[in-house]
Amino acid sequence: MDVVMELWEERPISVQLPDTIEATIVEADAVVKGQTASSSYKPALLENGVRVMVPPHIGAGTRIVVDVYEQTYVRRAD
Repeated sequence: MDVVMELWEERPISVQLPDTIEATIVEADAVVKGQTASSSYKPALLENGVRVMVPPHIGAGTRIVVDVYEQTYVRRAD
């Protein structure tokens, strides 16, 4: 991951993370019948321990793009 670090007198004073990262889902809840509408989401656990809400068609083992600051699903990774 590339980050931007600002230094002052050779000491870090700020770090800027990228807007999005790619992560793999290690665990995702099963879809409940009737919850397949496009606006419904289910919880999923990422490899780094962060929980995000993902669309019903996303399952464990899928790589996704996550907004770092909002901790939200953006899209499937390429």
